[in-house]
Amino acid sequence: MEYNESEFLIETEVPYDEVITSRTDLKGNITYANEIFCEISGYSLEELLGKPHNIVRHPDMPKSVYKELWDTIKSGNQWIGVVKNLRKDKGHYWVKAIVSGVYKDGELVEYKSLRTPIEYDEKLEHQKLYDKMRKENGEKTRRVIYE
Repeated sequence: MEYNESEFLIETEVPYDEVITSRTDLKGNITYANEIFCEISGYSLEELLGKPHNIVRHPDMPKSVYKELWDTIKSGNQWIGVVKNLRKDKGHYWVKAIVSGVYKDGELVEYKSLRTPIEYDEKLEHQKLYDKMRKENGEKTRRVIYE
């Protein structure tokens, strides 16, 4: 898939009074998405349900972040981290994500994710960190100039 570089510059801000919520089955397919998730991601609920949650994975995100996320939640722990997500229109949005298992009668049945907005300084810090991580991991990177 080809993208116009300028599309990646369009950021959608997550409102500070909202929490983006979703649930997935154990394979990571979306089983629930709240209205603000649909609005911020640009997808309809019908477009999200049954799709892998990585439908919103931004190419700036290092693969190692998602490996850590999956290793953490599969071991029964909660994962907390900053994520840059890709919108349907190829714009992006930044969130702090809290991902954990949902248990019924002691058995893991699904995963849930709660996502909240972050401040500009944290976005910039993580963009630089993720660019560095992608370069160190030999992943495709863009040429980025920070002033």
